Amino acid sequence: MIRLLQSVALTDEATAAVAEKTMGFGELFMAGGWLMWPLLLLGGVVVFIFVERFIAIRKATKIDPNFMNRLRDLICEGKIDAALRLCKKTDTPIARMMEKGISRIGRPMGDIQTSIENVANLEVAKLENGLPILATIASGAPMLGFLGTVLGMVKAFMQMSQAGGVVDMSALSGGMYVAMITTVAGLIVGIPAHFGYNYLVARIEKLIFQMEANSIAFMDILNQPVEKKQQ
Repeated sequence: MIRLLQSVALTDEATAAVAEKTMGFGELFMAGGWLMWPLLLLGGVVVFIFVERFIAIRKATKIDPNFMNRLRDLICEGKIDAALRLCKKTDTPIARMMEKGISRIGRPMGDIQTSIENVANLEVAKLENGLPILATIASGAPMLGFLGTVLGMVKAFMQMSQAGGVVDMSALSGGMYVAMITTVAGLIVGIPAHFGYNYLVARIEKLIFQMEANSIAFMDILNQPVEKKQQ
């Protein structure tokens, strides 16, 4: 019975010691030093850019499956103004490409194709706005966190040298794990930024394929009346 009480007492002491050593999020953040503030700012930038670009890309990829069919019918019937109004009403990158092509009807096919490609390049550039910043944070945040760890290690070893050869292992280990906090924070920021960047790029590439397919379909629509006349 006495041994049982002693073991319970030791367990309670160990639990109390662990509880005393456990640090909250705020304490960990402050222990990481001044580099935690830039990492926190970068984390906020990552969230903002990802959410804003995700909404913009999702809006751009919403395409009416009957849009090209309706556009083809209007062009074949000679209702150019109605086709332009349809493009303006749709308000998507593909619709703006088609609008530019329709406004160039009557000019050589090469000029129409070039104008459509120019609009497509501008639309893709708009969708990619902010992605270079996201890629930079994905690679830079872990390095910034590692810098904080290196600075913390340098500080810990300087304290060891100033101690005159007397090394307090508890103080040394405490300084080391505090120094590792910035590396963890850098990875917490960098990993989501990396995956978020790749996800957004994949969505944009999918939209580019759709834009190319619709551009080819539009040029086929313009060639249909010519083919009918030749027959």
